Amino acid sequence: MRLAKALILALALPCAALAAERNDLQSCYTRNGLADIKPAASGRELVVIIDQTIPMPEDLQRNSWGQIDRFVQPGDRVRLYTFSAFLPGEYQRLVYAGELDMPLQGEVRDDVNMRKLRGLDQCLATQKKAFQSGFGGQFVKGLREARQDIPKSEIMNTLRRVGEDMSKEQGVDERVVYLISDMLEHSDYTSFYAANQIKQLNVGNELKLAQSKGLYADLQGARVYVSGAGLVTDAVKHAYRSGKTMDALNDFWAQYLKASNATLEGFGTPSLSTDLR
Repeated sequence: MRLAKALILALALPCAALAAERNDLQSCYTRNGLADIKPAASGRELVVIIDQTIPMPEDLQRNSWGQIDRFVQPGDRVRLYTFSAFLPGEYQRLVYAGELDMPLQGEVRDDVNMRKLRGLDQCLATQKKAFQSGFGGQFVKGLREARQDIPKSEIMNTLRRVGEDMSKEQGVDERVVYLISDMLEHSDYTSFYAANQIKQLNVGNELKLAQSKGLYADLQGARVYVSGAGLVTDAVKHAYRSGKTMDALNDFWAQYLKASNATLEGFGTPSLSTDLR
């Protein structure tokens, strides 16, 4: 009975309150009874979004993980989303949300009980490995569950919904979005395919359509990086993508993101050649 009441109470809480409390990586300060002296976080957040409508080659999967592992530092907040289309069992999910701790320094450190300090240091020394295990496990799972038989890919709607989540967060000054996707929108709003092949985009028309359908997001000034752009499934007749086609795809997303309060910093076609910054 108590459990049922607790669940009802949790479901009644505002979404923002639930999101603010979620941390899949337990704080070392909380674990050691030092939550009252926990240093402020770095203010950085990495948001990783996996498009599960296109299986990524193994080398791109490894490259993507390397990007994330190099970027994440103590004090950073990290979130992982997966998406495909609104089909039974297939929808956007926040599968991981965590924050790494900053180390304790200065006079505050000198005043801490030695036993607690030793436990804190041991926990902090292994926290990155805990992140790699927890986040990394969900990351690999998200990539390997991708299927090429899903008929729709709602990239813009996903970005809009992620932006809504971002607007509810506090304490974040610097955001990076890492989107692992072919970037080929194929939804009820519009499609970047024609005659079962990638079409040559009319960028101006597609941007007007996105605006008319209310598909622009508010990504809170994020820097956006993409891996996998232009990858195609076995169902596409022509695997070749001309430079002209890919330039138009890049141009569309650069302009879409600018209108969505973000900047496109890297567009991997398909491999991202620059590090997340």
